[in-house]
Amino acid sequence: MKAMARHILVATEAEASRLKKRLAQGEAFDVLARKHSLCPSGKRGGDLGEIRPGQLVRPVDQVIFRKPIRTVHGPVKSQFGYHLIEVFYRDGA
Repeated sequence: MKAMARHILVATEAEASRLKKRLAQGEAFDVLARKHSLCPSGKRGGDLGEIRPGQLVRPVDQVIFRKPIRTVHGPVKSQFGYHLIEVFYRDGA
């Protein structure tokens, strides 16, 4: 199984919630990721590339491989902070 996803990592749940509202109002995910994400993937608009199960921390992994695609999920808490996650596609190969 593999998937492609992007995320925004921030320090607080409140900040993640504010960014999720901005996304819901139509702001671009990649622009917000470049500006706000604490993860190095922020420079790529939050793009995590191709992911296989077990590559990322468990809370993020569970969203990527179990939740609906093309929906922004979160805030999702991990030891790194709070994530907003969007899955582009997932396949069972």
